[in-house]
Amino acid sequence: MKEMNTINVEALEDVIGGAKRTVHTGTTQNAAVRVKPGVSSKQIGSLPNGTKVNATGAFKRAGGRNWAQINAPVKGWIKASIIGYAR
Repeated sequence: MKEMNTINVEALEDVIGGAKRTVHTGTTQNAAVRVKPGVSSKQIGSLPNGTKVNATGAFKRAGGRNWAQINAPVKGWIKASIIGYAR
């Protein structure tokens, strides 16, 4: 798994489409990024609070939660509320 201690914010400028959002877990825990929407889906990474992400605009509901797809700095699915979308 790739280490994600620092994020090159300028790299997000090259990502086409979507919306730049910021990770806020409300705790000291990192946000899990998953292959598919749902807590039972394989975790492919984690992002600390304050990480800038690019949300693609794709949303799905799984396991009673809303999920948003991101494509930078890693491609996967994250709980929508963690990046500021309604629950």
